[in-house]
Amino acid sequence: MAQAAHQRANQENHIQQLKHGVPALMAPLDNLVSNGAYMVMAALAWSLKAWAALLLGEHPRCRQQHRQQKQALLRMDFATFRGCWINMPAQIIRTGRRTIFRLLSWNPWQEAFFRLLDQLSLPLRC
Repeated sequence: MAQAAHQRANQENHIQQLKHGVPALMAPLDNLVSNGAYMVMAALAWSLKAWAALLLGEHPRCRQQHRQQKQALLRMDFATFRGCWINMPAQIIRTGRRTIFRLLSWNPWQEAFFRLLDQLSLPLRC
């Protein structure tokens, strides 16, 4: 019974996030085709958060901590995700044959961000 109530609360949180966090259900455009495209873009942004959490690697040495980070990322509201993961201030420097990305501030999710970058640099396995 408690598990069903918990799942219902998670579903209500998802609906609330779609309405206010991503604004997928508030289409500001004037016709149906544009509103559909807007909803697709909002759904893709929402899916980006879920894919980032699912692709986040787990090292055997820190498995428990990494699983907690994955769960926290899956449950994170979109405004927090945008602030911690997407709006990271960075400096991009192009020199000779290299491009250097420097993160200009610290947040608690940077270790997970770098683990995700390591995971994305690996070849895909089907």
